[in-house]
Amino acid sequence: MKMKELREMSVEQLQAKLTELRQELFNLRFQHATAQLEKTASIPAAKKDIARVLTALAAAAQK
Repeated sequence: MKMKELREMSVEQLQAKLTELRQELFNLRFQHATAQLEKTASIPAAKKDIARVLTALAAAAQK
């Protein structure tokens, strides 16, 4: 997910995306704990996406 895409979203869309990404991270951690996760690099990628959404939300709040 790119910042350009996030900047075009509304606050409600960003909050929905944040909820979706946090659920995805939970699922990835669960799969990792049960040794079912094949691509372990997807956990840091999900964390970075969450950070991007939080940054976009903070920037939208300052406007």
